[in-house]
Amino acid sequence: MMARGTGKGPTEGLYPISTGSAELIQDGSSSDGWLLKINGVQSSHIVLGEPLRLDFEYMRWIVALVEDRFDPERTGRLRVLHQGGGGCSMPRYLAARFPDARQVVVELDAKLADYVREWFDLPKAPLLRIRVGEAREVTESLTPATRDVVIRDVFAGSRTPEPLTTVEFIQASARLLDGSGLFVANIGSAPDHVSARIEAAAIAEAFPHVAIVADHAMLKGRRYGNIVVAASMTPIVASPALRRRLLGGGLPAQVWDDSQTRTWIGATEPLRDPAVPAAAT
Repeated sequence: MMARGTGKGPTEGLYPISTGSAELIQDGSSSDGWLLKINGVQSSHIVLGEPLRLDFEYMRWIVALVEDRFDPERTGRLRVLHQGGGGCSMPRYLAARFPDARQVVVELDAKLADYVREWFDLPKAPLLRIRVGEAREVTESLTPATRDVVIRDVFAGSRTPEPLTTVEFIQASARLLDGSGLFVANIGSAPDHVSARIEAAAIAEAFPHVAIVADHAMLKGRRYGNIVVAASMTPIVASPALRRRLLGGGLPAQVWDDSQTRTWIGATEPLRDPAVPAAAT
């Protein structure tokens, strides 16, 4: 049976949303912990009152990359665009680490956005805005050079929608970054890495500097999981502190530099937007 929002915080149940259903499950290890599933697929984990707790390893890798580029102790108003919202785990984390941050979350599902606001006590605008819309359309509508970080974490089932994986979309995302800004993409990859290499090839064409973070088993093609690709117009130099941080998680990860990443991509051709037929004269 479908549940309805109460306006009093999260309650376990299956909720109707614009794109299907959302299931909210209480974490048995914590009275304040909640797992959010979208159409049966794990989307987010939230612990109320603990915004700095991230239970999904790939999210830890992403924020580690961001903090290695932008020191929370020295960075002022970090400007972040999240392509994909879910339960807003990473926006909550970044709001806690960068109190003056200005974040925009693009969420396709209007009803889910309402529920997440109701359930998880998110920072209010202008600190955190949820903009309902399709990630590509919103990205292409924004003013260039107005973001320090763009995070792509959009899935339909286990795959990122194809229009968000093309060279042209990555180029549109790159135009939003200012100076030494950072683009980070979460890629769901099968052991053969075929689709992951195609996505990474698009990122590597749009940016002169790329890097990969993943665990050893993923990079060796031993399982399905997450590969995080970072990109910038300026070099991505992983500090010793970042390398130690990645190795210290529950799922130790390593970072590959630009040369290693491009070797891994090899001759893989990126996906491009379909050609637009010429107008008849």
